[in-house]
Amino acid sequence: MEFDKYAVGNVIRKLRKEKKISQEILSGFAGMARSHLAMVENGTKKANFETIWKIANALEMKPHELVKCIEEEITKNSEKI
Repeated sequence: MEFDKYAVGNVIRKLRKEKKISQEILSGFAGMARSHLAMVENGTKKANFETIWKIANALEMKPHELVKCIEEEITKNSEKI
């Protein structure tokens, strides 16, 4: 399985929207700049593990749960090809 920064962003955006919170709110909960979160969601910036950890906590998830969602998105996307 190859890393896909766009899948990371898509999953984070989807989970954020499911919780009906803005980038501003999620980034505040995660202790990061809104612009940083926006770049992760857009796939223009790779999220390191610390960022994934902060975002997972802000989404009230464990980091491994967020990573699992990302893995499932990558798998789903690779099956489309």
